[in-house]
Amino acid sequence: MTDQPWNAPLAHRPLDATVAVPGSKSLTNRYLLLAAVASGPTRLVAPLHSRDSALMIDALRALGAGVEVTADGDVDVTPATTVRGGASIDCGLAGTVMRFVPPLAALADGDVHLDGDERARERPMDGVVDGLRGLGVDVTHDGAPARTLPFTVHGTGGLEGGDVTIDASVSSQFVSALLLVAPRLRRGLDLRHVGERLPSKPHIDMTLEVLRGRGVDAREVGEGHWRVEPGEIAGGEVVVEPDLSNAGPFLAAALAAGGTVRVPHWPASTTQPGDDLREILTRMGADVALAEDGTLSVTGTGTVHGLDLDLTRAGELAPTIAALAAIADSPTRLRGIGHLRGHETDRLAALVTEITRLGGIARETDDGVEIEPATLHGAVVETYHDHRMATFGAIVGLAVPGVAIVDVATTAKTLPDFPGLWRDMLEQTGAAAG
Repeated sequence: MTDQPWNAPLAHRPLDATVAVPGSKSLTNRYLLLAAVASGPTRLVAPLHSRDSALMIDALRALGAGVEVTADGDVDVTPATTVRGGASIDCGLAGTVMRFVPPLAALADGDVHLDGDERARERPMDGVVDGLRGLGVDVTHDGAPARTLPFTVHGTGGLEGGDVTIDASVSSQFVSALLLVAPRLRRGLDLRHVGERLPSKPHIDMTLEVLRGRGVDAREVGEGHWRVEPGEIAGGEVVVEPDLSNAGPFLAAALAAGGTVRVPHWPASTTQPGDDLREILTRMGADVALAEDGTLSVTGTGTVHGLDLDLTRAGELAPTIAALAAIADSPTRLRGIGHLRGHETDRLAALVTEITRLGGIARETDDGVEIEPATLHGAVVETYHDHRMATFGAIVGLAVPGVAIVDVATTAKTLPDFPGLWRDMLEQTGAAAG
């Protein structure tokens, strides 16, 4: 944690900026894991370099893969001949590492111990642990059964696979974690979800698309039911899309400050839930356009409208939308995001606490938050080691003087040098003050 809070820049004129967003965290860590068990070498072009991706790279190296970063930032992966046991993995606070690596560790030729940050020990792991036990893998902590980090996966050197049922109501990552290793199971995997809901389903669609892109027969065969056939995972070159969710704060800045923000290389078609921003920001008062060259432009007037929004598909966007809602001219209700209580922090409680600290009106509901218009004032915003709470504060700070953010460096989890990118966005037209 940094010693001094970061003073969020206040915009004093409409924006006119272009922001190149780094590669997708979700795609980068999926591609990295598949590359570690592929049939040949893989090169990732334009991947994300962040704390989360660095933790994944360290984990894969510990399990026997070769990973090298080139001078231009691409990543070359040499697959592990044998997944190596005896490793100790630091998951940090990365959901993709703590959920995706244990099934890979189950293929190791020995025990693999996993731990992470203090908050990581509170994050749910039930679906992954239940899935591994359904495949015949022991997961223990100090000899006793374990359902949260830290724990040890007792690798068997290989798994038979077959039919497995889990409850992924808390996180779609439970499903993706098992699907990603399924091609390496001797019988593949027939996976079913039981539970009242399935959050962030686009991330499961992303996993299936990533698998199919590497030559794997992976498909959804029914609602909450997926099948992956055994087979080789192709190597080769993979170009990583920009992170559309990380683009959210910059695009939201156009509404908060007025003016236009452009993000190049926006994919024409994608499984990233961040693509929902185009419709959401339009509903909140923006003019949104995707040019033929792939540049997405968002233009705002400085006036933001509230909305009633089901974010089940794209809960990771909630802090960005909540920041805009806090400065909106009408009420907002965000639904379908009860699972965010188990993210890097309890995001619902954090959002309500920080909006209230800023003078706003917000309350939790069973599955989301409600935010009403209010006159905000400056305050020191806590981040709770959560990168999206830091970007939440930065958005509000564009429109509200005197906002400072504790531990803005936590944004490095998924977005390197966020403060520099944010300041550059404003300085492109001399819009920063303070």
